[in-house]
Order: sequence, then structure tokens, then C-alpha cells
Amino acid sequence: MNQSNKQYLEFLVHSGVEYFLQNKENNYYTQNKKADLRDTIVQNNDLNKINNVENLKKELDSLNHPLKKNTNKTVIFDGNLSADLMIIGEAPGREEDLKGLPFMGMAGQLLNKMLSAINLKREEVYITNVVPWRPPNNRTPTNEEILEFLPYLQKQIEIIKPKLIFLLGGTAAKAILSTSESLGKLRGKWYEYKSINLNSSTYVLVSYHPAFLLRSPNYKKEAWVDLQMLQKKLNEI
Repeated sequence: MNQSNKQYLEFLVHSGVEYFLQNKENNYYTQNKKADLRDTIVQNNDLNKINNVENLKKELDSLNHPLKKNTNKTVIFDGNLSADLMIIGEAPGREEDLKGLPFMGMAGQLLNKMLSAINLKREEVYITNVVPWRPPNNRTPTNEEILEFLPYLQKQIEIIKPKLIFLLGGTAAKAILSTSESLGKLRGKWYEYKSINLNSSTYVLVSYHPAFLLRSPNYKKEAWVDLQMLQKKLNEI
């Protein structure tokens, strides 16, 4: 058994996979594919003045947004403010809403194991979501909500200045890559994120959200390939 296969098997064991399910493709993250966000331009003078995550959170806390109703906490980030790697998910769930940190539930436990499989610790990366509040019934954020919070996500990228961005799930891919393509078509290749507020472009990789992998464990083999790509790029920078 070569080293790559051994690492992959260890990853499966750590993430609780004992067999693969042969089920149909899950389109949970690819709804409303006709949406095109490429021509959307959002200007926010208040955001332009913000230069740290603490003040960004204060700005979010001051918003009177429908999603904020019936939630406990604003969830903005966890991890290292000087990280080379930024991980972007979808939105907080129940555990995240209670604790005020992203990826705290079962999906978060799987994310921790995924990071460990490529010799990373949660404390070494910066973790955030597209949306800072838990949507009702854990539904997928709407296109309107994605657009509303995109400037705040872009501001985080501007502040942290990561060298790599790992997008987990269709919502994150839609927000950052301005696309409605399915994850199956997006994953497995590198993209570049460019901003006039960054001195250089940032490499971007897309993969499946851990919550999706928990429901459809047969996709973990593809996720492992993505993790290996991520590890290789991290070693190169």
C-alpha cells in the first residue's frame, strides 16, 4: 500500500466511514443554478473604514437583519488571524448559534479530522461562513442573503490576507466565485481570487461541505483528493 492510499484510509477511519453508500447525487447546494452574481457591485462606506475583525463583528452586530431574529449570537470566525489558509463554509447551525463560533457541531468535528489528516490544526487556520446568523430551520442561504453578506466576507479576506481559500459547499463557491455551477464541476481545480484591496491574488479550491459528507459519505473519496491538493499547495507557498 502506497503512502497516499494509507493516508486516505486513515482519513476514512478518523472520519467514521466504514462503507460507501451508492445513492443519487445530492443537489442540496446547487439549487437556483440560474442565479448569476457576477454583475453585482456592493458599496459600503462603513466597511471601507474597518481594518480588523473585531470592528467588523461590531458592524455586523449593529445590523437589523431578518436573519438575526431568533438567533443567539453573531458567528463570524474561529482560528488564527494570521493564517495562510482561510476556510469558508455556509452558515451557522444550532451548535454554532449557541457557541458563537463556526463549525462547532458534527460537521465541525469532521472538519477538524479533515484538517488533521493533512497535518493541520484548527488553531492554525481561519474559519468563517458566508452568513453570520443561523437561517431558520438550517435552510440554505438565499441568493439575496449571499449578496447582502458578501461585502462582509470580502472584508474578512482583505483583513486576513490568506494565501489560500478553501470553499466548503455550494453557497461559499457561489459567493466567492460568482458562479451557479455544481460542486462536481467546480472541485478539483484551482481558481484565483483577486481584489483591488489585495496586493496579490489568492488561490481558491472548492470541496464538499462536511455536513454534506456526513449525509453522503461516498463523496469522501473526492474530498480526500481535494485535501491532498490543498496540502500540496500549502507546502509550495
